[in-house]
Amino acid sequence: MKINKLLLLLIASLFIVSCGNKENQFDASGSFEAVETILSAEANGQILKLDVQEGQTLNPGEVVGLIDSTQLHISRLQLKQNKKAILIGKPTINIQTESLKKQLANAELDVNRTQKLVQDGVASQKQLDDANAKATTLRSQIRAQENSLQTTTESMTEQANTVAEQLKGTNDQLNKCVITNPIKGVVLAKYAEQYEMAVIGKPLYKIANTETLDLRAYITGTQLPQIKMGQQVTVRIDQGNDKYKEYPGTITWISDKSEFSPKTIQTKDERANLVYAIKVKVKNDGYIKIGMYGEVNWTK
Repeated sequence: MKINKLLLLLIASLFIVSCGNKENQFDASGSFEAVETILSAEANGQILKLDVQEGQTLNPGEVVGLIDSTQLHISRLQLKQNKKAILIGKPTINIQTESLKKQLANAELDVNRTQKLVQDGVASQKQLDDANAKATTLRSQIRAQENSLQTTTESMTEQANTVAEQLKGTNDQLNKCVITNPIKGVVLAKYAEQYEMAVIGKPLYKIANTETLDLRAYITGTQLPQIKMGQQVTVRIDQGNDKYKEYPGTITWISDKSEFSPKTIQTKDERANLVYAIKVKVKNDGYIKIGMYGEVNWTK
């Protein structure tokens, strides 16, 4: 009887161990990571507002802060006034040549009258030549003045265009004073506070899209032929009390270079020194956190 009881206990123990080993089987393991983006200041000045908190979810295009832009607004007003003054000073060609054009019209009338008088024998040819010469001189004066005024107009237009380009630059700087969140994600860290001074390139906060995460795992060279890009696999995380939560995953990257196995990574072949990194994309339901340990399985 004692021997039978011992045998039963031994069989039960082996069954439990075998079940436990089956539960813990996996092909590779690693930790979850996300693409992290550090948002930096694009303008210099005091931070007037920065409505960002760690753990906060932000949407793309959401305005989260403001950098003091008083001096830029003043520069913008000055440039607008400069452009206005330049445009006001542009000559009006038609108006400024109107007097000469009237003189030309009268001179042409004189030419016509004199020509008739010459035909009637009342006026001399010299009088007709003088009338033609006067009209010709006026035409030359009008062309010269129009060319001069046109050159002045083009020069002032170019000056106004230069100021307009400066205005574009100032407006761009003003836009950069408004801190706008570029992507949807969760704020992981905040590096600046309201009323602090910002300089171009100063980190303000770090954000990452956690709706999908990558499990960065490591496999041995013998496992490499078993997987391929786009392959569907099973990913699981530990929920405690020997329970696991499973997710469908897709292999999106396989390293083409081997590296020494990190000490914290487990593989099927514990003796392997060289391993290959892979990434498995997993849709997150909120339970997966960045840095959390995960296991991946593609064999049954």
